[in-house]
Amino acid sequence: MSLFTRSRQPHDTAEGGADSEDDTGGTGVAGEASGATGEAGTASDEGAETASDEGAGTASGEDAETASGEDADSAEAAAERAEAAEKADATEATADPAERSDSPPPGWFGWRRRYPRTARGVTIGTTVLAGVLVLFALLVPNRLERLGPEAFFRLPAEGILLAGLLLAVPPRSRRLMSVAAGALLGLLTVLKFVDMGFYSVLARPFDLVLDWILLDDAAEFVRESFGRTGQVLAVVGVIVLIVAVLVLMTLATVRVTNLMVGHRAVATRTTLILGTAWITCMTLGIQIAGVPLATKGNADFVNNRIEQVQAGLKDGRVFEKQAAVDAFAKTPPDQLLTGLRGKDVLFTFIESYGRVAIDDPAMAPQIDSVLKEGTNSLKAAGFQSRSAWLKSPVTGAGSWLAHSTFLSGLWIKNQQRYRSLTTSDRATLGSYFRKTGAWRTVGIVPGVRRAWPEGKFFALDHIYDSEHLGYNGPYFSWTPVPDQFSLEAFQRLEHGKKNRDPIMAEIILASSHNPWSPIARMTDWDELGDGSVFNQIKKEGTDPKEVWKDPERVRTEYRHAIEYSLHSLTEWVERYGTDDTVLVFLGDHQPVPTVTAGSTSKDVPVTIVARDPKVLDKIADWNWTDGLKPAENAPTWGMDRFRDRFMTAYGPRGD
Repeated sequence: MSLFTRSRQPHDTAEGGADSEDDTGGTGVAGEASGATGEAGTASDEGAETASDEGAGTASGEDAETASGEDADSAEAAAERAEAAEKADATEATADPAERSDSPPPGWFGWRRRYPRTARGVTIGTTVLAGVLVLFALLVPNRLERLGPEAFFRLPAEGILLAGLLLAVPPRSRRLMSVAAGALLGLLTVLKFVDMGFYSVLARPFDLVLDWILLDDAAEFVRESFGRTGQVLAVVGVIVLIVAVLVLMTLATVRVTNLMVGHRAVATRTTLILGTAWITCMTLGIQIAGVPLATKGNADFVNNRIEQVQAGLKDGRVFEKQAAVDAFAKTPPDQLLTGLRGKDVLFTFIESYGRVAIDDPAMAPQIDSVLKEGTNSLKAAGFQSRSAWLKSPVTGAGSWLAHSTFLSGLWIKNQQRYRSLTTSDRATLGSYFRKTGAWRTVGIVPGVRRAWPEGKFFALDHIYDSEHLGYNGPYFSWTPVPDQFSLEAFQRLEHGKKNRDPIMAEIILASSHNPWSPIARMTDWDELGDGSVFNQIKKEGTDPKEVWKDPERVRTEYRHAIEYSLHSLTEWVERYGTDDTVLVFLGDHQPVPTVTAGSTSKDVPVTIVARDPKVLDKIADWNWTDGLKPAENAPTWGMDRFRDRFMTAYGPRGD
């Protein structure tokens, strides 16, 4: 006798000679056959542990512990049987005889009565499906790369413990516990699915305290990619899926509970055997394909989430204390950035330019060639460069968090910190450049397509977004303006003007933004015009839907995008750079895990380029690598440390 089929008892027969089975403890064909013959003894709500035969008090076939008729029943079991008998008698006494004889057969419009074998198959199939759903919820990991067959050939401690508790508690408590357990399993399953998405993009789990704002950003990204209708359909689809998971998981848990109670003896023995096996496997460290056979993954998952919530609730107070400390807050304006007076200082971020582009064997040869070519061509134009590594607070996405970390000198690792920062009076690099009165501060932010009130916080005198760069060409997937055009627009709108003040600029190069298909390519600078030249270039590009079917093609297109951004920047410096040009360019974060291929590094390259040798002499003690490519062992700083080191090197103490 297995967990999914019950033994046939002499009294379990249905009309027409069909076998009667109740795999869910009172909700199957057996209960219907019993009702059809007019018997008063019906199964109880908790799985029909006992039944009454017109008050005779006979034991049910489902309970092996009372089937022998011995007088060893507990007082509680006897009371339950008595209560069930009273209810059955009351039902029979109040029922209309005509209704008992002439009422329609049970089941969905009587189909179970007419097709007993089909009904039996449906009952068994539904019960098996319920068991599979519960097992799936207990064993499914929260990361796609761990979603292999080996993940489901394990013994979950939580499932074994839950089964034991459900068999031990009284019937009324059992019903409530099974519903609560099903709902909890549903919630855990939904959270694991959300984690899969976050790990695929951000290489980290969903934060239950700090990440809700990102769901709004995700909906906005869908709207920009697929339109308003696509956004509505996506949101509705997600809501329906969440509700379906919660409801189905609850129903599945209740059904499996009824099955266990209906076969108490077998379920009890099975639970004890599995519990013993779990302890043995955990003690001996038995594994299958490198995965431990005994697991308590859900307990660890919940514990990690509790710690995460506690940390998230405390994070606001921790950040407030950190933001209150600013080494340059009281420095007089005439003593700020004295080593850069008269220079144009350009802080340029290359989207998703991470260490993987330089270190990964599949990309390194091509990227190395681009960096060497850029180093040599800049040197021929009189420029020198130094490079190292910065550790970003994010990976995969969240560029604005990296930008604000770099500019503010604070570790902005989540949206709550970003909002706290941008509503505070914390000084950024832009703030200090503006405070001196010696620079005009501007922003080239082609990725901004709507109002950006945070621009005031970053102390930018003028902001050029995607609508104000003079671009009339096509979008390249997410990227509104190709990098080459953005840099040419900066030259036309600000850098190329005569009789102007020195400029401090924040420039975002967005062509290397995910999904890296299609990608713009370099064209003659004199032919850029209003950007219409890129229409044909886009037509010749790749289709992102096809590219993303193959991870290797994604990695290849990512490499091409980084090459394009590097070419755009180095050629602009060669073409328009002067003795007063100081370029600081860096990646904002590593690309998504599809590209990093398992790397957990958050390092990004950072480079300073200048023609005036005095500029680089001031950072000689930083021990950065010569050229555009940082050495493997070059210094690695947290991105939040750059601001203060930069201002120290180019302030009075660095002179």
